[in-house]
Amino acid sequence: MAEYHTDAAPAVVLAGGASSRMGRPKAYLPFLGTPLAGVVIERLRPQAAVVYFNARADDPEAARLGVPLVPDGARWRGAGPLAGVAAALDRARSDGFAALVTAPCDAPFLPLDLVARLRAAGAPAVAFSASGPEPMFALWPVEALGAVEAALASGRASPRAVLDALKAARVNFPDESGRAFANLNTREEFAAAEAAALLETAQAGGAG
Repeated sequence: MAEYHTDAAPAVVLAGGASSRMGRPKAYLPFLGTPLAGVVIERLRPQAAVVYFNARADDPEAARLGVPLVPDGARWRGAGPLAGVAAALDRARSDGFAALVTAPCDAPFLPLDLVARLRAAGAPAVAFSASGPEPMFALWPVEALGAVEAALASGRASPRAVLDALKAARVNFPDESGRAFANLNTREEFAAAEAAALLETAQAGGAG
């Protein structure tokens, strides 16, 4: 077992989807020159004890991200993001953690205080934006692994449904830009997000 600060929380970047609307695995599409998943990892790295990456075990590009790979278990392969949550909870428990933060691989603007604010609410907790619950951005106790696996076994593989059943605390996040929890599912959304990120960089440079 690696040496981690187990009084902190780990995070996992979930990249198990098919990316059918993007036409190729979006986790590795270059976002301003960096793989999209790498952008998400770098936003989480200062917040978390360790960042895991959930993808296929045979994914040749996953190792290039430089974080521990946590593949879906064989039993749940192809069952959607909840399978990734199950795999990461199992790994977090093995590494001695009490809870785990989840985030999708296509959220390059996720809050820089995501982990701290979710942990302040206590596990389980789920982010809320102006659009409502954001179940991909949540804090899961490792003890919830049984409930997650039960949901997978029953075919009710919905992170939101499991979090509701766990009575997850609601954590409201202000999001003036409307992008903090945006998911990039199409090439058009990807291009718009890159343009927004470029504008933010330019504005920050001008302010400096």
